[in-house]
Amino acid sequence: MLAVARTGRAAEAGGAYGMAVRRELEEVAGREVAIGAVYATLDRLEAKGLVASERSEGGASNSRRVFAVTPRGARALVDSREMRERLWRGVDLLPLLAGGRARGAT
Repeated sequence: MLAVARTGRAAEAGGAYGMAVRRELEEVAGREVAIGAVYATLDRLEAKGLVASERSEGGASNSRRVFAVTPRGARALVDSREMRERLWRGVDLLPLLAGGRARGAT
């Protein structure tokens, strides 16, 4: 969903359509992503109301679905980010990297 939000900002580049989302994911993850997996995930996110899609203008052969994060999806992204930040609070991995134990580890 975050890739849709990031890609969708670049409206002049065509917005958040499947291939653009795939390229964004591949760039960030540093590995190949199957286009089928991208569309399957986008379809699931749309079914949950987290993203919405519409067909772009441009004839049947040029038509493609353009995705956007919905307000509900934006709230889910904010909630996810806040949870991740809470999980990381108080974690000190430097001792672990130095061969010791992470602070707070039992």
